[in-house]
Amino acid sequence: MYFSVKRNNDLKKQAKYKVENKHTAKVADVEKDKEPRKDDILEINQSDNFITQMENYFKSANLIDVLNKWKTHLLIIVVIAALLAAIFSGPAFITPLYKSYAVAYPANVEPYSEESETEQMLQILNAQDIKDSIIKKFDLARHYEIDSNYKYYKTALMYEYKEKVSISKTPYESVQIEVLDKDPDTAMLMVSSILDFYNKKVRKMHVSKYAEVIDMYENQLQRKRNTLDSLKTLMIELGTEHGLIQYESESQEIMRGYLKTVYGNNASQINTKEVERLFVNMQNYGGQLVEVVKMIENEATSYVNVKIDYEMALRFYNSDLTYSNIVTHPFPADKKSYPIRWLVVVVVALAAFVLATLAVFILESRKKS
Repeated sequence: MYFSVKRNNDLKKQAKYKVENKHTAKVADVEKDKEPRKDDILEINQSDNFITQMENYFKSANLIDVLNKWKTHLLIIVVIAALLAAIFSGPAFITPLYKSYAVAYPANVEPYSEESETEQMLQILNAQDIKDSIIKKFDLARHYEIDSNYKYYKTALMYEYKEKVSISKTPYESVQIEVLDKDPDTAMLMVSSILDFYNKKVRKMHVSKYAEVIDMYENQLQRKRNTLDSLKTLMIELGTEHGLIQYESESQEIMRGYLKTVYGNNASQINTKEVERLFVNMQNYGGQLVEVVKMIENEATSYVNVKIDYEMALRFYNSDLTYSNIVTHPFPADKKSYPIRWLVVVVVALAAFVLATLAVFILESRKKS
């Protein structure tokens, strides 16, 4: 009886375990079926792309329809804008400007620091005194119609100068000077004058520099001249008072007389007393004689070298050099450079088309709403 009851309980547990396993397997299958497969995701993405393409197509079609609907109005607006741009960009409304330019390389200049000769030339050309000289020579205040009583007269004048005059460095280490003006001849003359004032300014700078160098060399030459005169005076004293003129030849003759090794008929006529005096003087002042002679030679060589540098500085000081090699000379233009009418017309027409199209879409959207 006991074993039969136990067996029945075991059978019930096995049956319950099988039922639970079947239920778990079914739940897992259901959850697995719920997970999206890769093929399904790809189909969904393709569907979304197709919908987006269709929306873009209908939008483009709508855009074309709207433009086609308003094409006459848009065309009229663009044509009117182009005509107005052509009219208002004419000489009656905008003063035409003519360009003249020159290209030059620096010459006979030395950099003051690490900048190149071209950069130095560019710096000098943009100097304020050159600008003031051009303004004064061509009376640019009146030429640009700027009232001298205007509160910001100087600022306005320099602004106009900066707008009309352009000085820049080219890729080939040259300098290009451009001037825009309503008179082509004035533009050409302004370019030439800028180069002339540049040469004058560099010339003035070099004259000032070489004047200082010349003054320095003159003082140095005078000091060396005084030193040479003092040495010559000392040498004269050695010759007149002590009978010493040339160390090598005199020392040989004194030694021969002192040792009585003079050959010939004059051997018996040696002035022994004079020889002894010269011998003593040579002992006392011979070293000084050699030193004075050497100093005179050194000072004379140094004097000659300084004199060469002095003459070179003097040559540059008195020379009338130009400090620019002009590659392209300025000339009066026969065609205006500003404004460029076709460019103005194109830009205005394009802007009018864009604004008109925007206005059309705003009107269409309001009608639909």
